[in-house]
Amino acid sequence: MTRAVTLAVCAAVLTACGGDGGTSATSSPIGMSGMDHGTSVSPAADRPTTDATVRIVAPSDGDVLDPDVELVVELEGAEVVAQTSTDLRPDQGHLHVVLDDQLVSMTEGLEQTIPDVAAGTHLLKVEFVANDHAPFDPRVIDAVAFEVGS
Repeated sequence: MTRAVTLAVCAAVLTACGGDGGTSATSSPIGMSGMDHGTSVSPAADRPTTDATVRIVAPSDGDVLDPDVELVVELEGAEVVAQTSTDLRPDQGHLHVVLDDQLVSMTEGLEQTIPDVAAGTHLLKVEFVANDHAPFDPRVIDAVAFEVGS
């Protein structure tokens, strides 16, 4: 994918953010309402469902970490794919990583480093979304709170 296409996809997804703040199919009890990745699809439009579950393996709730945060995600019942598509399948999608309500990445991997996280308490959320980068219904989200030492 060229840089221009990648930037266009990122811009479109960021523009679409701000949905209904729905609940998750799989979630931690930490502030899920803050996960507001919406879609430009009409609220009345049917979204696909999935049996997939997502869980943040690392970091764990309450961890005190260095500024470079290692994220490890477990995804069951589906696979993460690189291609964006309107051919939506319940067993394929992407991961959206959000730190303190700011989109960090739309990744196709289950592990990544989030560099240079500021000192303090943070909320990290991961959502498994459909191939079109919009959420499943119900949403598939997990979250952890952690701290970066000074």
